[in-house]
Amino acid sequence: MASARPALLLLQQATHATLNALSATLSHLGMTPSELNALANLADGRRRSVAELGMATGTRATTLTGVLDRLERKGHLVRRAHPTDRRAVMIELTSAGTDVAAEVREAVTELEDRLIGRLPAEAVAGFRAVVTALAEAR
Repeated sequence: MASARPALLLLQQATHATLNALSATLSHLGMTPSELNALANLADGRRRSVAELGMATGTRATTLTGVLDRLERKGHLVRRAHPTDRRAVMIELTSAGTDVAAEVREAVTELEDRLIGRLPAEAVAGFRAVVTALAEAR
């Protein structure tokens, strides 16, 4: 009897499949999956530090800097000094960025609904628990 594929390999496969699907849906925006991920996480309109966004996106600060540079050049966000920590930088969406981030978040929600919306609530809750635990592997 063959052993089951490791969950981490399945997660990698699922990650790439969903990123490819989102990239296809949002191809008119001309953004990388990392840019889409950053905008989807900023879609709630809350200002975040680079460190907070890095944690939310699962991206190292050095990688995130390039993503933020591109999004800033496209006019989707601005970086400002942190009000109490001069070493930290805060990220804030522009009005154009807010619109694009809402579109990205809507595409994420629609894809999630289409792919896992018909699963039982217990299965979805279990999935969320598993991926939350795996996200702590940083």
